[in-house]
Amino acid sequence: MAAAEQIKSLIKSFGEGDEDRFFSSAIQIAASEARQGHNNIAAELRDLIDLAKKKRSHHVLDRNKTIHLSPQKRELAELIDIFQPQISLKDMVLEPELRTTLTRVIDEQRKSEILRKHNLYPQRKLLLMGPPGCGKTMTAEAIAGELGIPVFIVRLDGIMSKFMGESIVKLRLIFDSMPSQRAVYLFDEFDSIGSHRHLSQDVGEVKRVLNSFLINIEKDQSESIIIAATNLPDSLDKALFRRFDEVIRYPLPTIEEAAQILRDKTLFFDFDETPDFERLAEVAENLNYSDLAKACEEVIKDMILNDRNSLSLSLLNQALHKKQI
Repeated sequence: MAAAEQIKSLIKSFGEGDEDRFFSSAIQIAASEARQGHNNIAAELRDLIDLAKKKRSHHVLDRNKTIHLSPQKRELAELIDIFQPQISLKDMVLEPELRTTLTRVIDEQRKSEILRKHNLYPQRKLLLMGPPGCGKTMTAEAIAGELGIPVFIVRLDGIMSKFMGESIVKLRLIFDSMPSQRAVYLFDEFDSIGSHRHLSQDVGEVKRVLNSFLINIEKDQSESIIIAATNLPDSLDKALFRRFDEVIRYPLPTIEEAAQILRDKTLFFDFDETPDFERLAEVAENLNYSDLAKACEEVIKDMILNDRNSLSLSLLNQALHKKQI
């Protein structure tokens, strides 16, 4: 039967709502049963895990359906993707200064009533800048998870229209929903509408949308969180920066942070050799958070699909090298 530590980890992750760790622990228990020759039990456990994941996925969709939009704003559904967050700030590996900044934003949101009694207002308009895969979108989900509100991802391609003025109407619809539909509103790849207004290649409608965004974000007094994220900060119009309460820059992970990510992502699995996470992190220098997580996922899948008892250290090394190319 499963070891006591594995069962304790399973119960702890369930209690903390850590879905990824819960399923990782369950998979590890199934692998342990297979190693002991209990193949029928192991197969049954894997089937149950697969079924639970499918039901969990459907459950998340059902939860999304409980977010009702008013009849006057049904068009909003064509402009946003809605989902319930599954993570919190503790699930992210962040440099101390960045974690402090995000913790302060969340703390101000939780204590907004206290601030308002002193005629002060919590930070809620954030501009996130940095290379791809460094946690900008994940930050939006983590903030929503901490506050218990949904994430509304604004589909900028749905806003832009070839018809003059229609894009501005659609953008206004999103801002009009913010007082009644409290959520984290994420404008991802924001440079697509936030680029310099003087650039010659910009069409008139893009300039009008940017001007409309500047007006709307300045006027907005809702309790929703507005997050704009970009991989291309140099392309943004300078007028944007003062409209946000906080401009947050996301660097690539340090060697220490990369080692911690690799350690966390493989925490519930044995290796065929003793891993030196610091050396692996040096191999992974200049990789982003997403690439590091995907490399770990690759070796975990290899272990499961090939019915191995442990993760292959050499395969993880190869996966990290491959991500560098």
